[in-house]
Amino acid sequence: MKKLILGVAFAGSLLVNAQEKMKSSSPVTFGVKAGFNGSTLTKSSGEYDNNTKLKAGFNAGVFVNIPIAEKFSIQPELLFNQIGSKAEDKYIFHSSYQTFTQENNYKLTLNYIALPIMVQYNILPQLYVEAGPEFGLLLGGKSKGEYNYSNTYENITTTGGETYSNKIPMGLYNKFNFGIGIGAGYYFTQNLAATARFTAGITDIIKDNSGDAIRNNVFQVGVAYKFK
Repeated sequence: MKKLILGVAFAGSLLVNAQEKMKSSSPVTFGVKAGFNGSTLTKSSGEYDNNTKLKAGFNAGVFVNIPIAEKFSIQPELLFNQIGSKAEDKYIFHSSYQTFTQENNYKLTLNYIALPIMVQYNILPQLYVEAGPEFGLLLGGKSKGEYNYSNTYENITTTGGETYSNKIPMGLYNKFNFGIGIGAGYYFTQNLAATARFTAGITDIIKDNSGDAIRNNVFQVGVAYKFK
């Protein structure tokens, strides 16, 4: 929480500087943005679960772009960020007299208020690359899944399953999230841009985790609109 407050304070100081720059010749611009998230969870050991799939989500919010040099600018953003993970697995047991099949589908959704602070470099007037930290505060989330099985024993088949949807236990998760983002954007007009960004999580999402750290990773594509 203290780190998030420091991040907000830093963004606030940038906004004060933005107001000062608005009084000068440097064009400070405000805008809105939204887009698609594709996210997963990874372990600190680098282990990747082949059953893990990209989970779809979205992001939306506002930004201010503050020029600090001829080709450099700082862009703080305030976003609602929906990320998480999705997993599917299948287990089959077969013998001469029995066949057992089990399928599991699981989806975890985590909702954050995110504060990215990107340093942008304009390769061309309309094309930029960016990098910077992202601070996040967990608002809540949901775990949702489905379990199905089929058991055939001596030519008699039984089937069953269940579905569930529960709010996540907030006490299990760290409220603060920190990551590093890199990305790029292209302005088709003075106002409208296509954007892309990858943010790698640094902090563990699980509180008091004694095993490998579990971290958010998210790829974002979307659009941004500057008000001029």
